Amino acid sequence: MKRRFIAILAAASVLGLSACGSGSPSSTGGGTASAGASGGAGLTKVSVGVIPIVDCAPIYLGDKQGFFKDEGLQLDIQTATGGAAIVPGVVSGSFDFAFSNLISVMVAKDKGLDLKFVANGASTTGEAGKDIGGVVVPAGSDIQSAKDLAGKTVSVNNLSNIGDTTIKSAVEKDGGDPKSVKFVEVAFPDAPAALANKQVDAAWILEPFLSKAVAEGGKVVSWNFVEMSPELDIAGYFTKSDTIKNKADLTQKFTRAMNKSLEYAQQHPQEVRDIVGTYTKIDDAARAKIVLPRYRVDFNKEAFKTLGDAAANYGTLSKAPNADELLP
Repeated sequence: MKRRFIAILAAASVLGLSACGSGSPSSTGGGTASAGASGGAGLTKVSVGVIPIVDCAPIYLGDKQGFFKDEGLQLDIQTATGGAAIVPGVVSGSFDFAFSNLISVMVAKDKGLDLKFVANGASTTGEAGKDIGGVVVPAGSDIQSAKDLAGKTVSVNNLSNIGDTTIKSAVEKDGGDPKSVKFVEVAFPDAPAALANKQVDAAWILEPFLSKAVAEGGKVVSWNFVEMSPELDIAGYFTKSDTIKNKADLTQKFTRAMNKSLEYAQQHPQEVRDIVGTYTKIDDAARAKIVLPRYRVDFNKEAFKTLGDAAANYGTLSKAPNADELLP
């Protein structure tokens, strides 16, 4: 049993479990905290693993507004420049809760890790032409729509994750062959340059880099999140099933505060833009222009199923996930 656990943990650490999203990592490093330790003024300390991107703005806003303190919680937000340590951090107990995209947690669950979401994180705007990410081609490209990506080289931030899964779906829906698309890993900040230097035919780019790429002449040929489902949830906050069972009160308090934070963020977009400047290197001008994700409390189970079925169909998962086992 011990060997199996170590193998599973190792598998999780190499999944490239980046929570895709808009934003640029700050220089803040990660860390650990004693889960559920006593905080100041009688508050319970809660460690949360996040990636410093726009998608995570609600938890910072909620902390600032006192939503977590109202529940008797003191947040210890731990950031990482990438997501590879997020799932192992939850499994090992370094994080009580953590943020990740849906596919990453689906993959971890598929590998045998008993994880479950407790709160939503970020969703597509549902609007083609104004979403947080898309597949971009340079000016003059003969690629006009998703089906034309067949046989082309497309960059994504991580292979076998939410990017290539949703792009393959968009290609297939548009009448192209998803199996013929060649995906290569390129970090979001580097994607515009890879496109300009013709290292790739198309690049999947998220905000704030998307707005910049389009302003420089790039053309979006697929709004892959929207094309999969206008109601697609992209990421959320998760923990171990054991935590939900054995620390039910803590979980409920965190979920209530997180839900209030999501609602507040959706209603106060300027405050979202402002607070993003406190934990990322995105400057004022860029923050003013970027498209924000939709923040909402409820997960859309139909869109979740569509995403999970696609991931299984394209071989990212061994089988389609059970929404009831993964969603609150």
